[in-house]
Amino acid sequence: MLGKIVGLERNTVFLKLNIDLEKFQSLVNLHVVMEQGDDKIIGEIADIVDGVAKINLLGEIFNNEFVYGVIHKPSFGASVRLISKEKVGMIISSSNYHEMHDIKIGKSSVYKDVEVNANINQLFANHFAIFGSTGSGKSCSVARIFQNLFEKKQHKARNANIVIFDAYGEYHTAFEHFNKENPEINFKAYTTNTKFGNSEIMKIPLWLLSVDDICLLLGAERHTQIPIVEKALKLVTVFSKRDEKSQKQKEDIISRAILDILSSGRPPAQIRDQIYSVLSTYNTKDLSLESIIFQPGYSRPIKQLLQLDASGKIREMEAVSEFFTKFLQEEVNLVLPDGSFKYTLSDLKDAFDFALISEGVLKSDKVYDDANMLKVRLHSLVNGDYNVYFDMPEFVTKEQYLKDLFTALNGQKAQIINFNINYIDDRFAKTIVKIYSKLIFDYAKDSDSRGESPYHLVLEEAHRYVQNDNDIHLLGYNIFDRITKEGRKYGVILGLISQRPSELSETSLSQCNNFLIFKMLHPKDIEHIRHMVPNITEEIMSMIRILQPGTCVGFGLAFKVPVLIKFDMPNPEPSSSSSNVIKGWFQ
Repeated sequence: MLGKIVGLERNTVFLKLNIDLEKFQSLVNLHVVMEQGDDKIIGEIADIVDGVAKINLLGEIFNNEFVYGVIHKPSFGASVRLISKEKVGMIISSSNYHEMHDIKIGKSSVYKDVEVNANINQLFANHFAIFGSTGSGKSCSVARIFQNLFEKKQHKARNANIVIFDAYGEYHTAFEHFNKENPEINFKAYTTNTKFGNSEIMKIPLWLLSVDDICLLLGAERHTQIPIVEKALKLVTVFSKRDEKSQKQKEDIISRAILDILSSGRPPAQIRDQIYSVLSTYNTKDLSLESIIFQPGYSRPIKQLLQLDASGKIREMEAVSEFFTKFLQEEVNLVLPDGSFKYTLSDLKDAFDFALISEGVLKSDKVYDDANMLKVRLHSLVNGDYNVYFDMPEFVTKEQYLKDLFTALNGQKAQIINFNINYIDDRFAKTIVKIYSKLIFDYAKDSDSRGESPYHLVLEEAHRYVQNDNDIHLLGYNIFDRITKEGRKYGVILGLISQRPSELSETSLSQCNNFLIFKMLHPKDIEHIRHMVPNITEEIMSMIRILQPGTCVGFGLAFKVPVLIKFDMPNPEPSSSSSNVIKGWFQ
């Protein structure tokens, strides 16, 4: 008997201790059972002041199984004793560890040599978050968890689809050994480093991107810019193809743009220059500046008929107008690309430039102001270093692309994919992470066997990407918020790893069901966790300020009670260690 119950307040029991505390190890964070008759109520010692222990009630034992939550309160006459080391496992860990159903997380930092395990379904079927300051052990814990998962001896997670967006290129060394130790498990790495490296360069098929993706890629900010992007994508189906039907459509589009210019009412010299500009860039074998217009008694190319007379007017404007009218089709039905044909960034640039013309940019200053930013960014992308990431050598369908994405170099299934996005700037990295997340989410959502082959998207430095962005205002949704709200039913699970939870999207964070929280010091982040994370207690909040590196508080659906976990170091370790100043300075 530890002592006598002297007070009850909500879910807290006050116990007057009758033992010599100097002869005992620290009792704080140890678990006790309060027993009377058939009732066995479990609590955790949170604090001891003046010989009185404050015990938080956690749950009850029914049929030799621990159940979280308390229905009965202990009576004042209940006997109170410490849980034996043999029994504590049923409280802080998954009962009766089974290699197929459970995963080893770490060891209890309170009970020596007691392992903390979690049910795989409860851990990986729910969105999760891992928080901690720099150097607290986040990267090592992530590496250790996946090493534990893929180093199982009897049951292999052959069909796992884990995608890590690696902000610093840390995880390659931690996972590249998998296939050497187990031929059925494969790791595949993609890199954004175009100069050197031992990984395949990240490549995205431009034709698999939607209007929303292109808006994000170009940094659209206003609703008025979306129709221009839509028009450009519809035009790219014409401008990127070379068949006869597409040529006829192209001639119709060009002619309508020219006729709009002719009727714009602008000065003749400006009209001439604009038509020259259009036909110099956009033309066909039958429609160009060299096209011949036949008139009674003579024939001349268009460029001659556009010349100004002595009075400064286009003398043959009517003849030019009649010529272009002949190329109009009765109906040209432009549709968005459906992913069935290949086009390049240059094709998109041409289509975008022409979309500005056909949308009346040359007549409307407002449209020009809205579109010019997108045009400049697209031209910069075409001519910049990042165009290599969209330079796909050949056409692939969405199904083939995702299959190839998860196929290792040896031709086998790759269970864990690592995107090293360390070599691109934050704005572009955020867009890339969103594009891949949406691509995988849409694929899983449209799958006939949805949810049977889950995808886990793990975002290192998640506060860079999962933010309260303009996406909701512009597109009507944020892909990460959507995944956290809808992803579980389709088997798309988000893992957020961050040192700044206060910068994360509140919606995404509120949908996480499992948490590993390492040492945190920033008051704003601590306060944010206090308000955003469900079922977090003051005791947990007080712990996270003083945790040792590699130690965290785990709680959520995968943990029966909040538990202090000490992680073993991963082997091999990720490349996440701090700079060795002494070695750098003095060696």
